[in-house]
Amino acid sequence: MDWGTELWDQCDVIEKHTQSGLDLVEKYIKFVKERTEIEQNYAKQIRNLTKKYSPKRGSKEEQESRFSSHLSFFDVLNEMNDYAGQRELIAENMMMSICIELTKYLQELKLERKTHLSDAKKAQQSLETTYKQLDNSKKRFEREWREAEKSAQYAEKTDQDINATKADVEKAKQQAHMRTHIAEECKNDYAAQLQKYNKEQNQFYFTDMPLIFNKLQDMDERRVQKLGQTYILFAETEKQVMPIIGKCLEGIIRAGTSVNEKNDSLALVEQHKSGFERPGDLEFEDYSQGINRASSDSSLGTPKGPLDLLGKNKSKPFWLFSKKSKKYTLERIMPAATEDFGHLPPEQRRKRLQQKIDDISKELQKELDQSEALGKMKDVYEKNPQMGDPASLAPQINQTTHSIERLRGELNKYESWLAGAGGRGDSHRYSTHSLNNNTGNSVYSPDVAPSDESTPDSSQAIYAEFDDDFEEEELSTPIGQCTALYNFPGSSEGTISMQEGEVLAVVEEDKGDGWTRVRRNNGDEGYIPTSYANISLNK
Repeated sequence: MDWGTELWDQCDVIEKHTQSGLDLVEKYIKFVKERTEIEQNYAKQIRNLTKKYSPKRGSKEEQESRFSSHLSFFDVLNEMNDYAGQRELIAENMMMSICIELTKYLQELKLERKTHLSDAKKAQQSLETTYKQLDNSKKRFEREWREAEKSAQYAEKTDQDINATKADVEKAKQQAHMRTHIAEECKNDYAAQLQKYNKEQNQFYFTDMPLIFNKLQDMDERRVQKLGQTYILFAETEKQVMPIIGKCLEGIIRAGTSVNEKNDSLALVEQHKSGFERPGDLEFEDYSQGINRASSDSSLGTPKGPLDLLGKNKSKPFWLFSKKSKKYTLERIMPAATEDFGHLPPEQRRKRLQQKIDDISKELQKELDQSEALGKMKDVYEKNPQMGDPASLAPQINQTTHSIERLRGELNKYESWLAGAGGRGDSHRYSTHSLNNNTGNSVYSPDVAPSDESTPDSSQAIYAEFDDDFEEEELSTPIGQCTALYNFPGSSEGTISMQEGEVLAVVEEDKGDGWTRVRRNNGDEGYIPTSYANISLNK
């Protein structure tokens, strides 16, 4: 059923209905816009909430939080932050795929509707013009026919009048004949105008207006179909991000299940265990006899309790909980920090010293690696002057040497403190490197100070043997290959020779010192200048 046939006489109804449809589209666009604003505000509030409760970078809360409950809470905050991002994505997609797209489509519909209604008005105006012409010709025909009848009656009356002359009678007859002729012409014109109007009216009601109404019907059906698609898109937009939102919620669940109360209790012990012994019984001080101070009170040995550490009067009790009277507690009477961490309880002091030793060992290992690379580079420069001036490396070599000496001294100092605190002195060992001539061919070790002629002790031999075994067992996997561009003699220690066009396996890429470590098929390894080969690393 089409509007042009069934609603041919309901033009006003069709006009109001199409306008109502456009109003609905506009209303839906506003609805979606307000929904996106709600999503954006919701996401903003969640982000502000997570930011409010998230620890600041480098804050005490972030540094000291080692408990699973705290870490899981931080994971919850991160997941909620990602959840807020998905809500923002929903708002953005709705704005782009519904609001903007539908607004553009609405403008097209308005223009199309305006065009169809304008064509309808033009057709009706044309029919009205034709009807006016018909009405005018009809009125003229009516007027002329009456005048013709009057002229005929006057001519007949004049012909019967005995007093009228022959000329008067002839004149009256001619006037009547002229009027009759004019009336016939008006009649013919009226008939022609009537035929024209009927034809245009038939064209208007059976062709033009049904076509326009059908076009309006097609436009309205497309509008309804588009609205239905956007209704689905409204749900699909949120449905698309539901899997990611589900992953965020699953992450929160994982954070909750990862909470381990036993590990948190152990972490608290590990972090705050003092190593002190519990206070002993108070001694009876007999003031009737002379009081002899025990020599141990002024001893420099390892303190047995918090009051021994701080030199307080042991005759006074040590209270675990703070009181308004400011009794001595660990938090109230702890002295200022010192370099050897002597202000800390024994257990915490050993941990801090061990941590400091590990950090210095890692830094020292980096300096040794750099020193070795500079030594190799200097040897290459001396044998191949065209590659660089060996003297230009002297400042860097001297600076590296001083850094190694300083770090070795600090390492020995902290290890002695750790030994005095009852620690085992275990630190991350680093492989020793022989330095080039500029560094005096000294071998640096974290345990033994350099001497002119010294025989390595058993501990050095053990660590050296450990390093050798480790190097033999470890065979690094190639990370790429290279093709030699030039011949390289490889006469320096640690380098390997190569011929132009030779293909070698890359086992260690250039670390910024200009050297790349390669390996032949027979297992020989060594360093080559990076600029001497075309290197291709695996992705």
